[in-house]
This record gives sequence, structure tokens and C-alpha cells, in this order.
Amino acid sequence: MRAIPAASVALLGVAALSACVPAGAAPGHGSTFGFTVSPAVVAPGGEVTLGVGRAAGGCKGRVTVTSPVFDPVAIPRHEYSATAQVDRDARRGAVYDVRFSCEGRTETLELTIAGGHSGHPTHEPRHPEKGVHAGEGGSVAGFDVKEIGLGSLLIAGSVGAAWHLSRRRSGEDAA
Repeated sequence: MRAIPAASVALLGVAALSACVPAGAAPGHGSTFGFTVSPAVVAPGGEVTLGVGRAAGGCKGRVTVTSPVFDPVAIPRHEYSATAQVDRDARRGAVYDVRFSCEGRTETLELTIAGGHSGHPTHEPRHPEKGVHAGEGGSVAGFDVKEIGLGSLLIAGSVGAAWHLSRRRSGEDAA
């Protein structure tokens, strides 16, 4: 008879924890190591920025990026991005693999060559050495204290409510 209240508490706890997972942390979203290719669609002769996410288990060493449509690019250990010039003879409408290699691990993203004829390659100004490394504002060591506190409060409340309800029902059964 005690297994049912314990199972209820465990199930409520798991439900509360799963509700606290940020949307970006769910499996299947983006690159495992935080690699990016921007823009994802580019005209032949255009530039792409190859990004490296260094937070939360990302690659911490030198990154080598290769693709059939641009020369190999090395992103040094303490850099977060580099640019590559797409070949002018890249086939319009084609999708090419962009392979990131770091610390013995590899990951492949896709780069699409624009199908329309613009007459001019796309060039966006790039200033990777300027600005701040965004994404961790208002956090302590990568954790948002407010979210952790709120999550802990929700979990404690759900466990307490489940315990209270299970004790109340067992008291009703005895009467």
C-alpha cells in the first residue's frame, strides 16, 4: 500500500524536473557542441561565419572546419568564430556538408547555396573581435539563480503536496 504514494511522489518529482528544462537544452535542437554556420543559405562567392560554442561541454580546443565549397578553416582555441569564402562556382540550390572537427569529435551541419541569381555575392560585415560573448547574462557560472530557486521551490511544493495528500488519504483509510 505504501508503494502507491511513493510512486506518486516520484512521478510528480520527475514531472516537475522535466518542466524546468530550458527549451534549448532539449535533445535534437541545434549542434551538440554549439557549432553554427551563418547564414545557412548563401550565394556563390558569399561569406559564411563558422561559429564555435564554448559553453556547457562544447569544444575547448582548436576547431578545423572543412567543406567542398570553401578552403579548410582553422578556428584557434580561444576564438569563437571565423569566416570562409564560398567558392564562386558552387552549384546553386545545392546543399553541402560543413564538417567541424575538434578533440577527436566531428559534427556535420548543412550549408545551402542560394538558387536565385542576385548578381552579387552576399557579404555581411563581420566583427568577431568586437562586442561581448553573449548568452550568459544575469547568471552565476552559467546558471540562472532565479530559475534554479524557482525550480527548487516548485519541486519542493509538489513533493510536499504529494506527501500531504498521501498522509491524508492513509488517515482516511484507517478511520
